[in-house]
Amino acid sequence: MKPSSVTDLLFNQLSFRSDRQKIISSNISNINTPGYKTKDLVFESELKKVDNDKDLKMFATNSKHITSTMDLPKMNQANLVELKGLQEQNDGNNVNLDTQMSEMSKNKVIFDALQSSIKKDSRLMRSVVESSQKN
Repeated sequence: MKPSSVTDLLFNQLSFRSDRQKIISSNISNINTPGYKTKDLVFESELKKVDNDKDLKMFATNSKHITSTMDLPKMNQANLVELKGLQEQNDGNNVNLDTQMSEMSKNKVIFDALQSSIKKDSRLMRSVVESSQKN
């Protein structure tokens, strides 16, 4: 039993943040590799595209209408992309240590917040179960 309806979303985001941390670590470890290009996982931009694209919002006016044509499993996947437009060094490497460390810190803060939310979500469910046992 899931603690709440947002549990899957929280765990998906936690997994995304973990994968993103690995990519950032890989970028940092390849800072001296000639020709290495900075990589990132793209997820937020895909959500923004969906949010900004008004054509994807459909309304069902009849119970027999199809409610959505979006491929939801595809929407939850992050894409590994090579970042363009970054300043390159003479060897073709474009990893910036300050930027990567900043992204790593930001990612960790979000990861910690997600963990905290999952714990609170679980505690809430536990309190509901415990209070129902007393009755």
